[in-house]
Amino acid sequence: MEERKPRFASLSGLPIARVYSLDDLKGWTAETDLGRPGESPYTRGVYPTMYRGRLWTMRQFAGFGTAEDTNRRFTYLLQHGQTGLSVAFDLPTLMGLDSDDPRARGEVGYCGVAISSLEDMDRLFDRIPLDQVTTSMTINGPAAVLFAMYLAVAERRGIPFERLGGTLQNDILKEYIAQKEWLFPPEPHLRLIVDTISYCAKQVPKWHPVSISGYHIREAGSTAVQELAFTLYDGLTYVEAAVKAGLDVDAFAPQLSFFFNVHNDFFEEVAKFRAARRLWAREMDRRHHPKDPRSLQLRCHAQTAGCSLTAQQPMNNVVRTTLQALAAVLGGTQSLHTNSMDETLALPTEEAVKLALRTQQVIAHESAVTNTVDPLGGSYYVESLTNRLEEGTREYFRKLDEMGGMVRAIEQGFPQREILNASQRYQREVERKERIVVGVNEYVEPDEQRIPILKIGPEVEKAQVDRLASLRSRRDSFKMAGTLEALQEAAAGDENLMPYLLEAVKAEATLGEICAALKEVFGTYKEPVVL
Repeated sequence: MEERKPRFASLSGLPIARVYSLDDLKGWTAETDLGRPGESPYTRGVYPTMYRGRLWTMRQFAGFGTAEDTNRRFTYLLQHGQTGLSVAFDLPTLMGLDSDDPRARGEVGYCGVAISSLEDMDRLFDRIPLDQVTTSMTINGPAAVLFAMYLAVAERRGIPFERLGGTLQNDILKEYIAQKEWLFPPEPHLRLIVDTISYCAKQVPKWHPVSISGYHIREAGSTAVQELAFTLYDGLTYVEAAVKAGLDVDAFAPQLSFFFNVHNDFFEEVAKFRAARRLWAREMDRRHHPKDPRSLQLRCHAQTAGCSLTAQQPMNNVVRTTLQALAAVLGGTQSLHTNSMDETLALPTEEAVKLALRTQQVIAHESAVTNTVDPLGGSYYVESLTNRLEEGTREYFRKLDEMGGMVRAIEQGFPQREILNASQRYQREVERKERIVVGVNEYVEPDEQRIPILKIGPEVEKAQVDRLASLRSRRDSFKMAGTLEALQEAAAGDENLMPYLLEAVKAEATLGEICAALKEVFGTYKEPVVL
């Protein structure tokens, strides 16, 4: 009986042979393409000892309701062995809107925590020692404003900026490509990103000012090849912009980090991490010739694939997440979030998120996969996949270079169209049962047992609206307005905006007020129609 065709193709559509041998590695050499861990081109890992020296950071993404609600979840996770914080913001915050904005109605606190002011940020990290944990903030359009709030909280507590460690996602190009949460046109956004890069290089040296994100590109339906290509090229675009602004590449490149999705195709995902490190090292060396070897190292966070989880038979999601997490570890991630089984239904419950964290801990302490570095290195199959992912990515690089770079490509709708086509192709395969999704198009159970879910009520929005009203009645409005005027004057020029944003948030200007002031200078953006 003939087997279904997709059994012989990766999720990216790469043909998969029945068996692999040395013949599939023609032109490949262990010395130049594989190397040793901690040495260029870093195929085997960015550190010589990898997890033998230190385990990856277990950083569960968390955020819902008010700042107090999320603070309790942070405390719960830290008590159960989480080693880093990762903040999920609600949709109004992601869009630079205050919780009392009419456009925020019905969305406050639902998909993340609502943060509109410095007071909110202070409550979010109440009794959490900012100089003893690392914090990741998944925010892009208004990233610089939220970062200023975080810095102001540290300043209030007497914590020097040089002791703060963490990551700001701050990746606007993938917003135009995939997630669609931008505030301004590309050029002003790039200017803000360069400002945060420059500020961190001088003032917050342990902070990663940009986490170049392929996660949302993959969630939008891209293949692994497209995720690699568009993510790495976005990173090269930020580097080029910073260098053009006068920064030395070695002054900031070691602070850049990446964020990848981990999907279901186990070996392709392992190979993707290995190809990403090799590609970044080679392209950075070719394009910018850094002197510091750390500028060639791709350090990354990974998150298991939310789009792979199913509302049907949600317990199956535990298995999916476990396989994806293991692929990320075998691929050599520096940080990892594991999705909870109930995330397609609602925000995760405490029990579900604890199980997701325990999944990482079992892999770390019971599987023995951390005993040796890059245990799949040298596998004919894995090395062949690594090579082919690199080749496919380079082909996209050539197309993007010919278009004049990523901003021009976005304006023409190129990456958006490529992802649209890939997502439609995958959906057709599922609908035709050419790809089996357990519990969805095969092994279906008509009468499924419901599981408990976390619900957000309207009281969250009311509390936020009341707090903002109180803040506006108490603050020095004249002083606040002065900081916004100074910010606009600086935005119209070429000064670094981070000091002005810091002064504005300390004067109790809200997120929405700051973003509205910047829109008056920078304008807004409308994306091209993609067919």
